This record gives sequence, C-alpha cells and structure tokens, in this order.
Amino acid sequence: MEQRKHWWNGKWGRLARRDVFLRVDGDRWHVEQRAGGAEGVSRFYEYDSADEAEETVRALLEGPDGWRELSPRPPGGWGPPST
Repeated sequence: MEQRKHWWNGKWGRLARRDVFLRVDGDRWHVEQRAGGAEGVSRFYEYDSADEAEETVRALLEGPDGWRELSPRPPGGWGPPST
C-alpha cells in the first residue's frame, strides 16, 4: 500500500491530535481518519476511485482546525541515500 497524502490538524497531544491519510493499493483507494496520534483510534474508508476518496478527505478536513499537508514518507524511509 502506498501513502499518497497525509494531513495533520496541527495540534499536539493525544486528546487533540487528528490525522487523515490517503493511500492507494492497486486500484483501491483508502482513507484513514485517526484521532489521538499513533496510538489513537482510526476509522477506515475504502473506494474504487481517487475522486471518491478525495471527496471523503475534503469532508473530513472541513471545520475549524488548521489542517496542514505533510509529505508522505519516501518508499525507502528518511535515511541517507544508498550508494
């Protein structure tokens, strides 16, 4: 599964942090809505098209939070480039 995009509401702490992830696996699109950071609770949505998944993302990002788009982790991780 490849992560395409990641949004964060800009808040720290288990009670305030929210994340939204957009991922693709073959021809299936996945949206994860997570509350509470890495140890938090997630809801998952699965779609047949990018348009459907992006519509859900837009709906999840509505509201007063100051959402920020974060860069997805490269396939090889953040370590130094291999030689």
